[in-house]
Amino acid sequence: MTSLIRLELTRALRNRKFLFFSVAYPCVLFLIIAGSAGSDTEVKGTGLTLVTFFMVSMASFGALTAVLMGNSERIAKERENGWVRQLRLTTLPGRGYVFAKISSAAVVSLPSIVVVFVVAAAAKGVRLGAGQWLALTGAIWAGSLVFAALGVAIGYLATGDAVRPITMIIYFVLSILGGLWMPTTTFPKWLQNIADYLPTHAYAGVGQAIELGDVPHGKDFAILVVYFLVFAGAAAWLYRKDTRTA
Repeated sequence: MTSLIRLELTRALRNRKFLFFSVAYPCVLFLIIAGSAGSDTEVKGTGLTLVTFFMVSMASFGALTAVLMGNSERIAKERENGWVRQLRLTTLPGRGYVFAKISSAAVVSLPSIVVVFVVAAAAKGVRLGAGQWLALTGAIWAGSLVFAALGVAIGYLATGDAVRPITMIIYFVLSILGGLWMPTTTFPKWLQNIADYLPTHAYAGVGQAIELGDVPHGKDFAILVVYFLVFAGAAAWLYRKDTRTA
């Protein structure tokens, strides 16, 4: 399993297009959105400045891109070209394959988070305590496991031709409605009620609470845990189903 994780990391880090969209793209969006904002420009209803709000949002967005887009398309293609079938002939158990995919994706998401933080600190003067930086990095990195599991599930659910449009739809819906591209406080009330129970909203909410120096809401943690269990369970079930039909 360790060898498979190393292989997955090597493949991801050699993919320049993947690195651009998961690392550089969120930084570019952050600079575009927050570039002209003053240090005291606040996002209504959040208690955060526009710069700090979008720093967490874009770090979360980059991690989401890294784990969701990479996992789903790669797995669907591996199923089509027979790579997964070959792995089933080895001693690697099914749970080991799913765990390797989730773990390698989560490791790749770390640069997406750190680079956005570095750009925010250097270009916009964001200053937090050392403990807050570490807590933010750890919380956003750990939260990315939820979407890594979702990527694995989509990879086993969709065919090679259908996986990209399905992933893109889910990706944009979660990003926009979850408040990563714009504050959910600007939404109509009925849409805010929906957003409150999306994993991306809870994901960003944990980071925003840490920025404010507060303890993250238990509701956000609970939502992330439930979604992780659902997505990981779906990934495991779909893997076993795919094994039986192969």
